[in-house]
Amino acid sequence: MLNLLVAPSSTSSRKARQWLSEHDLAFNERDIFRHPLHANEIKQLLCLSENGCEDIVATRSKAYKKMKAELSEMPLSKFIQVLAEHPEMLKRPIIFNEEKMLVGFNDEEIRNFLPRELRKRNLELLLKRTS
Repeated sequence: MLNLLVAPSSTSSRKARQWLSEHDLAFNERDIFRHPLHANEIKQLLCLSENGCEDIVATRSKAYKKMKAELSEMPLSKFIQVLAEHPEMLKRPIIFNEEKMLVGFNDEEIRNFLPRELRKRNLELLLKRTS
């Protein structure tokens, strides 16, 4: 099952939701402001990431900029707790399942979450449209 972490005000979150719905993919949606992630859930995301905190932290957020100096000195466990307390510091949307994660909305990359047979069918349709 796919999981979609969103912020209601995020255009990318709305695009990701729409894309998943249009492709008839079942997903669990979670507003990270109404239902913030717990430390263990953030650890799960970090395990799926390729670059650790860098992949999921929104470095342009006001909260990050305000705490940047402190964050670089923190042990990872404390940093994870800060992310749990400040969901605005997480990039969004985040799409993930048990095996992989995608941060942000990218039409091409999101196709990786499609089952192989559905990717093949979509590719065939795309080729028909372009010919």
